[in-house]
Amino acid sequence: MNMNRLLARSRVALAIGLVAASCALPAHSAARAVEVDRIVAVVNSEVITALQLRARIEQARRQLVRQGVELPPDEVLERQLLERLIVERAQVQLAQESGMQVDDATLTRAVERIAANNQLSLDQLRAALEQDGVSWDRFRDEIRTEILLTRLREREVDSRIVVTEAEIDNFIATNPDAFSGQEFAVAHILLRTPEGASPEQLEAVARRAEQVMARLRSGEDFARVAAEVSDAPDGLSGGGLGWRPLDRLPALFADAVRNLRPGETSPVMRSAAGLHIVRLVDVRGGGADAVQQLEQTRARHILIKTSEVLSDADAEARLLALRERVVNGADFGELAKASSADLSAAKGGDLGWLNPGDTVPEFQRAMDALQAGEVSMPVRSPFGWHLIQVIERRIQDVTDERKRNAARQALRQRKAEQSYEDWLRQLRDSTYVDYRLERE
Repeated sequence: MNMNRLLARSRVALAIGLVAASCALPAHSAARAVEVDRIVAVVNSEVITALQLRARIEQARRQLVRQGVELPPDEVLERQLLERLIVERAQVQLAQESGMQVDDATLTRAVERIAANNQLSLDQLRAALEQDGVSWDRFRDEIRTEILLTRLREREVDSRIVVTEAEIDNFIATNPDAFSGQEFAVAHILLRTPEGASPEQLEAVARRAEQVMARLRSGEDFARVAAEVSDAPDGLSGGGLGWRPLDRLPALFADAVRNLRPGETSPVMRSAAGLHIVRLVDVRGGGADAVQQLEQTRARHILIKTSEVLSDADAEARLLALRERVVNGADFGELAKASSADLSAAKGGDLGWLNPGDTVPEFQRAMDALQAGEVSMPVRSPFGWHLIQVIERRIQDVTDERKRNAARQALRQRKAEQSYEDWLRQLRDSTYVDYRLERE
């Protein structure tokens, strides 16, 4: 056993000892206790407690009730959410081990955006959360974790996705209906298989899939079955993917949907992640091919990359100082030449004419919010921190460009989703987990 594993287990033993000690308090101390906690799982060097699991269960129950999804049995909900906590904890540990963190300023901005998107003040958001049984501190911790996991995914998966021109050509040639403008409401069930699964494990998952199909054929509600059995992150909410054009569905799902009518269910399908069952809920729209014009944006930027010696806060502060100089009359292009870490620095940060979707979502959202000549506040993306200036905009006849851009984004999304599933599965399989839920 290596030294890291020994250290991990020694820390776990200490944590278990502390919990055990709390359960062995004198009678007069026990009388003051409101609730006794216990360990339900060990994830590498950390524990998940019953109180943490119970809080997540109550949160999920409230969400399912609001969505009108029938609640699965208690033991199923408990098992599903414990597994989700394990995977989340493994990701957080990986992020922290590699030095990733979310500072308070970033967290505060994210909370402010959530309040604004819901047309609430911070005080109103806090009151609404407390009315729903969620403390303010817990809410902030959950948002901090979401930001951390998003950054981890950007670094480990999204930033490594490459789409070639040949792949775009092939996609357009083989998916003529991808640009019809139709949108599809799709729900799915995933039965995950472990990395390097044995024939016995694969057979067991296949038997589960047949049992699920039998329940669906008998008329059970798809959303309820998904909430009970699906291993996908959206399983507890009924497996719904929302409305998507055909090109934004995973390739496996898109191929299945072409052969389904609303209300029909696909046969069991296999991917690297496991076994899938897809339901086509509804179809809407069409005829978007007549649209020929697209708004393009010419923009330039300054990129500051973070490193072990340059933190997020430092990079953001550096860009704020550069922005102040631009606002006071300094030339953006000259500052980009002197300060930007991007290849575009030689051209004053000029990125040329950009179509929607040409940049990562964080950059796109910030750029879309600017008027011509306006300079953004610092924006974080998987590549670092950006200062963005919109030079001008135009409407362009880009029928072929639009199709190629749509194909590029569709391929990128498909690759990212599949790569993320594979990456999560590999991380989960390499994580030391000791289940203690059933041990009393």
